[in-house]
Amino acid sequence: MTYKRLALFDLDHTLLPLDSDYQWAQYLAKSGRAGDPEVALRRNEELMERYNAGDLTAEQAAEFMLGLLAAHPPHLLAAWHEDFMQRVIRPAMTEQAVELVRKHLAAGDLCAVVTATNSFVTAPIARAFGVPHLIATDPEYVAGRYTGKIAGTPSFKHGKVIRVNDWLTGLDRHLVDFEKSFFYSDSLNDLPLLEVVTHPIVTNPSESLLRVARDRDWPVINLFNQVVDQKT
Repeated sequence: MTYKRLALFDLDHTLLPLDSDYQWAQYLAKSGRAGDPEVALRRNEELMERYNAGDLTAEQAAEFMLGLLAAHPPHLLAAWHEDFMQRVIRPAMTEQAVELVRKHLAAGDLCAVVTATNSFVTAPIARAFGVPHLIATDPEYVAGRYTGKIAGTPSFKHGKVIRVNDWLTGLDRHLVDFEKSFFYSDSLNDLPLLEVVTHPIVTNPSESLLRVARDRDWPVINLFNQVVDQKT
């Protein structure tokens, strides 16, 4: 199939009104599956604060987040994740976000979720939204267990551009091949990818990204409350 348009979606705080990585760690910590609950909850809060401040590398996040995967066998992780989907993720999926994805799929666009959160956490979420492709930070998996390390290039900041280009190359396509390319994101961390698509759509933005959007006259939408400024 030849696609004329490309639609890329960040996940956390873009399609979801929460951070799935943070919520997964909270889910494990509160149930005692991440070691001492108080220590795990405090560490999770610290990482979120550093991420929001733009002071966190993918490797620093992985040390804690992917360590949670390495601590347990995959069959238990899979069972817990389904419960996590039922309790946390599905109730948070808004009709506006689902409809945005549906609109692009119905238009025949090539669609992918592009997220810094690891693929173990996000693959079921992308499927729940009906998005057929996922570009995420991949946890290393060796001999039937997660190792706690990152495999390949993290899907974070400029790494998202690298990963999207690699994915498209595997499809024998390039960004410039599409008549239109959309990327929806809330975060200033995603500025590198927002700058290379033809239609950057700032979605439920952080204050820092909202300032950039206003300076560059980029469209701004809000999927969780009211539409702020739609120019698509």
